[in-house]
Amino acid sequence: MAGFVLIHGSWHGGWCFDEVAARLRAAGHVVRAPTLPGMGGDEAELCAVTLQGWADFAAQQSAELKAELHGAPVVLAGHSRGGLVISQAAETDPAAMDALVYICAMMLPDGMSRAAFKQLEEPTPDFDALISPVAGGAGTVVDPARAGPVFAQLSPPALVAAALPRLQAEPHGPRATALRLTAARWGSLPRTYVETLHDRTIPIASQRLMQELSPGARVVTLDADHSPYLSAPEALTAALIAAIPQGPGDA
Repeated sequence: MAGFVLIHGSWHGGWCFDEVAARLRAAGHVVRAPTLPGMGGDEAELCAVTLQGWADFAAQQSAELKAELHGAPVVLAGHSRGGLVISQAAETDPAAMDALVYICAMMLPDGMSRAAFKQLEEPTPDFDALISPVAGGAGTVVDPARAGPVFAQLSPPALVAAALPRLQAEPHGPRATALRLTAARWGSLPRTYVETLHDRTIPIASQRLMQELSPGARVVTLDADHSPYLSAPEALTAALIAAIPQGPGDA
């Protein structure tokens, strides 16, 4: 048995992992899939969100789960923007988790922000067209009527239709914040990168550029869109379970 803390990406909530969390629990594991504090908030709440605050939250969730499981392995996974959160959480408290999994996620090196990486990527006009500022620039929202073909074009239509109305305002601060990572802390944990071949949000070229910028992750390739928890839940569940360290040499 292991524990999993699943950190969602931009505009989403912990609910996006329901299909995968159910499969992990059926396999005997314990899962936490929280919604990050401040998501969907008003201007003051969005302004108050920081990357370090989210990292502290994710590290605390991991540490609490590890204590609950009496030291059993804990895997901290992040989807999309959630990669920023798990990286900074690992730097903050590497003892709180035993492995990291980046699910078509931001796996960036020390000193780089999501906004800075955007300048290195090929243009993504369809994705960019979805996004609008809110709350005086403190956050952004996406147009749910147009998001399906960009976020989840291979996913079951009924699941997509249920998910899109739940999208909410995303604070701007974390994506503009540079990561602060060290080899001794973040770099001490084994990493898996789950790449998604048909991703229209973070294209596969961008995912592989991140793998080059932060080498050392084990790579799992899924025939999926940007929402593999909907389009490939069985394969994603298997990738998460495979990331559980099997012994001291794996941690």
